Amino acid sequence: MTDHGAGGLVDALRELGVDLVFGLPGVHNLPVWEACAAAGLRIVGVRHEQAAAYAADGYARATGRLGVAVVTTGPGAANTLGATGEAMAGGAPVLVIATDIPSTLRRPGVYRGVLHETRDQAAMFAPVTKAATTTAAAADLYTDVLAAGRTALRAPTGPVYLGVPTDLLSAPVEARSAAAPEPAPLPEPDLDTALDLLERAERPLLWVGGGALRSGAGPAVGRLAQRLGAPVITTYNGRGVLPPDHPNLVPGPPHVPAVGAVWDAADLVLAIGSDLDGMTTQNWRMPQPPVLLAVNVDAADASKNYRADHVLVGDARAVTERLAAAVAPRETDAERMAGLRAAVAETVAAEEPQAVLLLDAFDRLLPPEATVLADMCIAGYWLAGFHRVPGPRRLAYPMGWGTLGFAFPAALGAAAAGPGRAVAVVGDGGFLFACGELATAAQERLPVTVVLVDDGGYGMLRFDQVRAGVPTRGVDLATPDFGTLAAAFGVPAATVDGFGPEFEAALGKSLATDGPHLLHVRAALTPPPTTSPRWYRATGG
Repeated sequence: MTDHGAGGLVDALRELGVDLVFGLPGVHNLPVWEACAAAGLRIVGVRHEQAAAYAADGYARATGRLGVAVVTTGPGAANTLGATGEAMAGGAPVLVIATDIPSTLRRPGVYRGVLHETRDQAAMFAPVTKAATTTAAAADLYTDVLAAGRTALRAPTGPVYLGVPTDLLSAPVEARSAAAPEPAPLPEPDLDTALDLLERAERPLLWVGGGALRSGAGPAVGRLAQRLGAPVITTYNGRGVLPPDHPNLVPGPPHVPAVGAVWDAADLVLAIGSDLDGMTTQNWRMPQPPVLLAVNVDAADASKNYRADHVLVGDARAVTERLAAAVAPRETDAERMAGLRAAVAETVAAEEPQAVLLLDAFDRLLPPEATVLADMCIAGYWLAGFHRVPGPRRLAYPMGWGTLGFAFPAALGAAAAGPGRAVAVVGDGGFLFACGELATAAQERLPVTVVLVDDGGYGMLRFDQVRAGVPTRGVDLATPDFGTLAAAFGVPAATVDGFGPEFEAALGKSLATDGPHLLHVRAALTPPPTTSPRWYRATGG
C-alpha cells in the first residue's frame, strides 16, 4: 500500500492503463514526478502547459487510450484551457491533473494572495470538460483519479479536470477511499423501427462521425454500407473509419457540390456517432433529410441539430453490427461511386493544382502507420478534407474549437505513442505558437516530421481580406529562418519551394529520419471549398 497521496494518484493511473504522461514541473506538483519515477511511468516534459494538454490530446486521438497532462497551480492550469477545449470539441479522452494551493491555506470565498491562488480553479474548466472536480483528502486521490479517468474514457469520450491541493500529494494515507462501481452499460435498443425505415428507403446514405470511429465501428459500417448499397460520407472526426479504397466511401467532404448532392438526393440519412455539427453541414445549410435515423449514445446529442425521426441509443459498433446483420442485401451503384470519385478529383485539380501534388505525395510516401496532424492552416485544410486516410486514428484535425497551434504539440503525443511517425502539417504563423516544443522533440528524440508551409503570414485571413476588398492588416508576418531555428534546437531541417519533385524527395528523407525533422516549404495555396468563406450553400439553415 502506498503511504502518500501522490502514490495513490500514480497507482490509479497505472490501473487505468496509463504508462506515459505529459507535463511541466512546478514547485506544487513535484511529488507527482517522484511518484511517477518510482512507479516506472514515463513523463515527457514539455515547455508550456498548453503543449502538455495538446500532447495528451494527440496521444489519445492516436491510440484511443487516456491521455494525461500533469501541470501546476493557477497560471499553469489556466495555460491548458485552450487545448482542453479542443479535446472537448474533438471528443478526446484527456485527463488534466493540476495542483491547487494548499488546502490549509484556502479560505472559501476569500482571495488571500497565496502563490498561484485562483478563487475557483475548477470553475475555469467547467465549460470545456465533461467534469471538473477537486480532491478533498489525500485518501481520496486514488479513487478520484480512477473516477476521473473512467469518466474521460466513457462514451462520449472527452476531457476531465481534476484539481489536487498540493499538500495532499505528500500527505500520508493509511486507508484509501472505496472506488465507485462502474456504471451499468447501455441497454440494447429495439431495431424494428430502424429496420423498417431502412427497408423502405430507396436512396439511403450513411453519415459517419467520430463516435463511430472511437467505438471501433469501422468494419460494421463497411458491411452495413455494402449491404444497403449506400454511399458513406464521413465527418472530420470520422475520417479513416473506412479504408480509402472501400467501394462505398465518398472520397471527399460535403462541401464539394457533387458530394453535397448525395445528401440532397438521399431519402434516408443514417447518422452513426455524429451530432451533425455546423462546420461539416455548412452551419446547417444542408436541408433536413426526409428521414433521419441516428445511432448515438446520447439521444439529445443525436437530435440537437437536425430532427431525428428515430434514435437508436447505444454503442455505435454494437448497434451497427446488429443492423448490418439484419438488413436485406442490395447492390452498390458502382458507376455512381466512380462518378463521385472522379468529380472530387476534378474539383481538387481545378481548385488548386499544388494541393494535388501535396495530396499525391502524402498518399504515396507516408507509411500506413503514420499519423497526420493537420493544423488550422490552408495546407491542413486540404489534408483534412481530401487526404486518403489509411485507417482509424491516422488523422487528427482540430475542427471543433479550431485552435491554431494544435498540430505540432499534439504530434508530440502521437509520436510518443508510436508505433508510426507523426507528421504535423502547420503554417508559418501557427507553428510559432509552440515552436519551443522543438526542444521537447529533440530531447525525447520523438519521431516527428514537421511540414511547415510558409506563405508569409496568416494565409486564410489574407484570403478573407483580399476577397472582401480591404487592406491586408495584421496577416503579413515577419518570420524567422525556420531552418536555422530548428538547427538551434538540434533538429535537422530542409527548405524547398512548392510541392513538386524537390518537396517529394525532401519529404521522403524526412520520413526516414531517426528523430525529429522539419521540412520548410515556401508555398501559397488557395483555400479549399471546406473553408467557410467558400461554402457553396448560400442561404442560412
